[in-house]
Amino acid sequence: MTEVKSPEVTAPAAAVPSESTGWSRLRPFLPLVVLAVALILPYSTLHLPGVFEGALNSPGTLQLLAVCLVFGGLAAGYDLLFGRTGMLSFGHALYFAAGVYGTDILITRVGLPLWQAAPLAIVGGIILAGLVGAVALRTVGIAFAMVTLAFAQVGAILVARDFGGLTGGEEGLPLDVTGVPSGLVGVANTVNLYWLALAYLVVVVFVVHRVSNSPTGRVLAGVRDDERRIGVLGLDPYRFKLVAFTLAGGLAAAGGVVYCLIVGGASPHITSSELTLSLLVMVVLGGPGTRWGPVLGGILYMYLDHRLISVGSSGAIDALPAFLSRPLSQPLFVLGTVFILAVYFFPGGLASLAPRLALLRNALRLGPRRES
Repeated sequence: MTEVKSPEVTAPAAAVPSESTGWSRLRPFLPLVVLAVALILPYSTLHLPGVFEGALNSPGTLQLLAVCLVFGGLAAGYDLLFGRTGMLSFGHALYFAAGVYGTDILITRVGLPLWQAAPLAIVGGIILAGLVGAVALRTVGIAFAMVTLAFAQVGAILVARDFGGLTGGEEGLPLDVTGVPSGLVGVANTVNLYWLALAYLVVVVFVVHRVSNSPTGRVLAGVRDDERRIGVLGLDPYRFKLVAFTLAGGLAAAGGVVYCLIVGGASPHITSSELTLSLLVMVVLGGPGTRWGPVLGGILYMYLDHRLISVGSSGAIDALPAFLSRPLSQPLFVLGTVFILAVYFFPGGLASLAPRLALLRNALRLGPRRES
């Protein structure tokens, strides 16, 4: 009888322990860790020379961080249009300005307290965004961008010409703090404004995340990828885009309320199209369509925008040769260079940096093992 031998079975190679397993388990808790750090940051006396002019708990540093947080929220709200729905709007500054000027006018000119002025300003921003969106969304592509830009320019002209004697014209409109709670007034209460800005950022990120992961958000993603297909499925893309447009406008108006309290008034530069272009740069820099990319892009952009002004006028820059000191003393030149380099080396924005580093780390770790 022929002896039948069972084929030899090669034992599977031992699983290579992955360092990313522990990281993947801890990753969902990272936002909570960052939030906890942001909450306790005003209690820190740490001084970072070259990064901030004073200690972390100094009023100047807290005000700068508060502005950065507001624009991180603005960028996240704008990404709801650009990154998640595919709408390139050049008029987003209009709704931010509606929140700033609406709050300032209602408190300073009308005499309303903050708790009444803030909701009215936000509602006004929502209504304005709904009206503009109802008209602009009848067009697509470049035409849509130009229509939104036209509405924004109308708003900028009305503000600059002091329409109705309400806006203060080119001089701006200082905020009458008698209608603001005492806890939000004064240098000593800058920490409260910082927490208010942090709360605004958290709310915007939460709202955008919930909308993006809802059935409406999936339809918006479909509109971004192929609007005609959404129409073939029996859905009305116009209505969904109008919802996203109005919601983003309302979030921008809420940011305007917080910004008005932080800077203590309104100035016409916030109505310019340059602000919307800056929001676009923030989103692209961070990574459009990602959860944290626009937030990181907004915070980093505003930090560089503020810090480069003081760095550009420092003695260290003046001591450089003329062919270096002149361009480096211009913040826009440095910001533009940073943006070009970031887009060139990281096309997906800052949000793509972590996956790229993870792939590189895994390749370096597995390479020697394969050779052995």
